[in-house]
Amino acid sequence: MTRGSPIPGKAANRASHPSGGGTTTVRLRQVREARGIGASEMARRVGVSRQTIYAIESGDYVPNTTVALQLARVLEVSVEDLFSIPAVSEEQPAAIRAELLAAGGGRHSAGELVRLGRVGPRTVAAPAARFPTFLADGDGVIETWNRTGVTIRSATEPAPAGNCLVIAGCDPALSVLAGEVESAGTKVIMIPCSSREALGWLKKGLVHVAGTHLRDHTTGEYNLPLLASLFRKGSVRAVTFAEWEEGLVVRRGNPKRIRSVADLGGGRIAIVNRERGSGARDLLDSKLRDEGIQPRTVAGYDRVVPSHLAGAFAVANSEADCCVATVSAARCLGLDFVPLSEERFDLIVASPEMSTGVVRALFDALNRASLRRKLAVLAGYEVRHTGDTLM
Repeated sequence: MTRGSPIPGKAANRASHPSGGGTTTVRLRQVREARGIGASEMARRVGVSRQTIYAIESGDYVPNTTVALQLARVLEVSVEDLFSIPAVSEEQPAAIRAELLAAGGGRHSAGELVRLGRVGPRTVAAPAARFPTFLADGDGVIETWNRTGVTIRSATEPAPAGNCLVIAGCDPALSVLAGEVESAGTKVIMIPCSSREALGWLKKGLVHVAGTHLRDHTTGEYNLPLLASLFRKGSVRAVTFAEWEEGLVVRRGNPKRIRSVADLGGGRIAIVNRERGSGARDLLDSKLRDEGIQPRTVAGYDRVVPSHLAGAFAVANSEADCCVATVSAARCLGLDFVPLSEERFDLIVASPEMSTGVVRALFDALNRASLRRKLAVLAGYEVRHTGDTLM
């Protein structure tokens, strides 16, 4: 077939448009087969995996602009011959009922920005970042709130399950991973929360990925013993995101001369703490026990912040003398760091999700050299085992 020839066949796959504004008609398979090009050969010419070609053709994966242009070039057609999007309606979307994924189950107010996504049949809403420099990226605002869910006034439809990856966890560098996944055309919603809350949401089928760094105090192993106690054998898969240091984040120059957790007793040092179920809280409690320090003697022990970066912000703004957080949080805000522990942060995925396009996009990103360079340089992480499957 020559350039400009009509596209054979009337049937077309339907894939969700990444903006949520409608559906995309995909004719890639019909055109490829009409050209007599196999999926493996197509993948080689475009520079992607054969699985990616199949995912695009099935509608599970929407390619970014570069990949779409490469596909059109190889097949000698226009991008519009392969993908077309119907006009977006200007009609205001109806109110959407969703399950709110907010760390700690705190109350949320009307007008608060949220991100919307779908995990299987479940529609979920995640509060947008509360410490933005600019207006946080959102898909809608909360209209009503109660203990069973929220009603959202949406600016766009939730991204469909086949093109939206929902990740829960506490590592500040998950934003780097999200950037890599989104570069391939998958929407990512990140929910900051404790490791235990992330695993609880994964068990309920509310998120695709749960990040965790919880140490088993009997074996010293991270994450795997806890997974064995929470999930049926074979029901989840674990992959290493990175190894990093967690410790005391202090102001530049360490004016209070904080050298270890032993300095926290007696009320001279004011801290901010993380919520129960978080790896940071678990590490602090373990170190306090080792030093024989009662938590009630630590100033600020009951003052809880929702994330590593929120704790580091409190230190940077002189609202606390220190907090327990990752080295990446200290680096981000130019603070000093007293290491306490070397930890492994793993990403946990339900086994049935492993074959989906969004999880394949996640694993593709974990194996990119560009991601590992960013984690090493920007966050100060050890990346030798990034992408290693543990179970």
